[in-house]
Amino acid sequence: MPVTTQKLIQWKQAGRSIVALTAWDYAIARILDEAGVDLILVGDSLAMVALGHATTLPVTIDEMLHHTAAVRRGTKEAFVVADLPFLSYQESPAQAIHSAGRFLKEAGAQAVKLEGGYPAMVETVSQLVLAGIPVMGHVGLTPQSVNRLGYKQQGRTRDDAQRILQEAIALDDAGAFAIVLEHIPTDLAARITEKLSIPTIGIGAGPHCNGQVLVTADVLGLSAQKPPFAKSYANLHGIITQAVRDFSGEVRQHQFPE
Repeated sequence: MPVTTQKLIQWKQAGRSIVALTAWDYAIARILDEAGVDLILVGDSLAMVALGHATTLPVTIDEMLHHTAAVRRGTKEAFVVADLPFLSYQESPAQAIHSAGRFLKEAGAQAVKLEGGYPAMVETVSQLVLAGIPVMGHVGLTPQSVNRLGYKQQGRTRDDAQRILQEAIALDDAGAFAIVLEHIPTDLAARITEKLSIPTIGIGAGPHCNGQVLVTADVLGLSAQKPPFAKSYANLHGIITQAVRDFSGEVRQHQFPE
């Protein structure tokens, strides 16, 4: 049965962990879906792993729509969430509704994710939910704020930890169906998970979240550089490199085609 927001919340209540991974094209999405991944995030991380940018900032809404549509075509059961790219939602709730609506109408996404939990963003989430658009929140390390925060762990001081906790609670109250906790201390993630009525999906936030997400390129060993909290379960970079070398050798030695 296809995954829904209601099912994700029920899984939190039942103590069933949620599995999430990123995808950027039809082929990867189809594999993740067939493997039983619960939630597929079309993350703006594709700016780096698929498009070669140094950060997530340059990716455009049209590029994200293009990739989200491809992912959706490869997905039957998993719940597909699309990242709203930088400056496609920060100006106003009206801009956010317009951008998010395009992802649901044009690309078939079932929800959107946006970063930040400060008061203006909480109001934006509330307006999106009122418009019938499911929203996933994201606090802690927010990559779209790289020029202000860098990539270091967030919530290490008492004040920062309290701020992140309050942001998460506010997003829950605003109607978000789930929230990503990125690169924060384990004890803080545990406190947030206990306080919220919605699932927490951790990435570099320890084992006490209701689910875990990683960038699939990191999991498969395709990334040139992965964050310290990621884990590779395969070395596809090595496998693909060797396959290409074998093919090249056979062509040059007139062994292929036979």
